[in-house]
Formats: sequence, structure tokens, C-alpha cells
Amino acid sequence: MRRLVMHYIGLDVHSKVTMACILDECGNTVERKFPGSWRDLVTRMKALKKELGGPIKVCYEASSCSGWLHDQFVALGFQVQVAHPGKLRLIFRSKHKNDRVDAAKLALLLRLDQVPLAHMPPAEIRQWRALIEFRARLVGQRAACKCRIRALLRSVAIVPIRGLWTKKGLAWLAVQDELSSLQRVQREMLVHELADGAKRINMVEKELKTFAAKMPSVALLMTIPGVGIRTAEAVVAYIDNPDRFRRNKSVGCYFGLVPCEDTSVNIRLGHITKDGPSLVRWLVTEAAWMAIRRDPTVRAFFERVMKGDPDRKKIALIATAHHLLRVMHAMLRDGTPWQTAETEVTDPAAA
Repeated sequence: MRRLVMHYIGLDVHSKVTMACILDECGNTVERKFPGSWRDLVTRMKALKKELGGPIKVCYEASSCSGWLHDQFVALGFQVQVAHPGKLRLIFRSKHKNDRVDAAKLALLLRLDQVPLAHMPPAEIRQWRALIEFRARLVGQRAACKCRIRALLRSVAIVPIRGLWTKKGLAWLAVQDELSSLQRVQREMLVHELADGAKRINMVEKELKTFAAKMPSVALLMTIPGVGIRTAEAVVAYIDNPDRFRRNKSVGCYFGLVPCEDTSVNIRLGHITKDGPSLVRWLVTEAAWMAIRRDPTVRAFFERVMKGDPDRKKIALIATAHHLLRVMHAMLRDGTPWQTAETEVTDPAAA
């Protein structure tokens, strides 16, 4: 009986053409060029599977369409590995770089089992992440619109009232006669943009709330004082599977909250790496401020890192955010709610 030969395929994927490098177990190389879209690529890979026969491993870099390709290739029976672009030192440090070379190096890394893997969550989680980031962009657009309205008022020396974005404040804005006819057009357009932005945000948040209701882990993280639904859903969506982290400390590294290190003889630590999703990093940092105010356990950790030095406040805040992320990972892994540490309270009357 003829033994089936394993083949390793490295793909350098683009929207209009894909370069493929095929290696067998003996290191023999065959190059293929697949013109066409991503859907054409799936069709050609299906035909290639029938041509080669036997088990096939496929590797390509993570990109905007990598999730869809992953699902299609897995359905065809391929063993798929998605490479992390930022960790492909073999490609990015090379002085000789083109599609053919990149595909060959991906195939070689796959054959050597040295591909730096990127986590590929299920399609539903990927869509959840995309909607969370879409809402963040809508909120940014709304904030920019508010800034433009304030700039318009400052241009004619008008001091806005308190609560400008309430119904009363918007009614006050609508009757400002010091604006010229040209400025009034700008004001009307900005007010309409602000109202439309609020409707879009409400629509997205309604869908996010419905989806989060199906995820008990979101409610679990919201037991932490200061952690709201927006922070909880973002952390759950990006952690996805808590067991994929080798240890609890890896979570801070994944979200870029660990310091850079440049150590030769003496240990030198710099600013945080800022790897991973910046949205989660920002949300957890904002939640850390609220947790410091509301929970004595978090506040004690913050003060212990700050050491009474006001210049260490930012360092202590980032350390607290890192601590919260590790706690969130442990809660998701073990399924336990937040527990505030008991502190000894001294009764003045008993002293």
C-alpha cells in the first residue's frame, strides 16, 4: 500500500493574486501562482488537494480575510496554521523580500514546525470583536463632532453652557443668533451629525447587549467594581479561551501592558510594549481608575505600587490595569466572581 506523503503549502495571499510554495517531506519544492480573488483561491486549493492527495498543512499570514480563509480551508480538510505577522522575523528581517520568497519561507517554517501562531477564534467571536471596535469608532466620531461644535462657538467668543449635549443645551445652541448664516449651516450639519451618531451608537449597543446576555462570562467580570459591560465584553471577546494562555502572566504580555526590557548586564525596563488590541488596553485602564475609587482591594494595590510618590501615579495605574487583567483571566478560567479582600477595621471606641 502506498504511503500518503505530507505536503506543506506556504501561501502569500493578496486580494488579486496568491503565490504558493509546496514542499513535500523530502524538501522538494513546487511553486504555483493562483490569480484571482480569495474565493478563487479556495476553489484552486480544493483542486490542488485532489491533485496532491494525502494530508496537507497550509500556512499564511494573518490579515483582514484570514478568518474567512481559515474557516474555508478547515472545511476542505486542510491543517491550517495562521502566522502572526509581527513575529515572522524570518521574513521581515530579510533584505530579499517578494511574494515568491515569502511563500517559500512560510512553507519552510511550516515544515520545521516553527510558525509563530496567531490565535484564530470562531467566526462568531471574530464578528463580535469587529462590532465592539466599530462601536469604538462611532464613539470617536461623536467626540470629534462635539469638538467641532465647541470650536465653532469659540470662533465667535461664545462660552457654552453646562450640559451642552442635553436637550436643554442643544435647544440653547439652536438659538444662538451671533452666528453668521454660513456658520449656522455648519451648526445645523454638526447637530444633525451628532443626532445621527447617537442613533447609530444606540443601535450597535443594543445588538452588543443582546449578544453579551448570552455570555455568562461578561456578567462574571462585571462583578468587579468599576468594570462595566463595555469593558467586560471587550476582555471576554479578546481573551476568548482562557486556557490558550500558558500561564496567568501571559495575559499582560498579550495586551501589551508589560514593560519593554533591554538587559545586558543590568536590568533595564522601559515603557509598556503596547502589543495587542489597544481598545482593550484603554478600556481596562479606564476601568482601573473606577476600581481604585470603589474597591479597597484595588486601591490598596494601587497605593502599594505608588509608594506615596505622586510621580509614580501613572506607573501605578498601568500596574493596576495589568493586575486587573490577570484577575479577569483567573476569573474566566475558574468561573469565580470578584471577591474583595477583607480588611481589618479598627474600632476607635475599643481603642
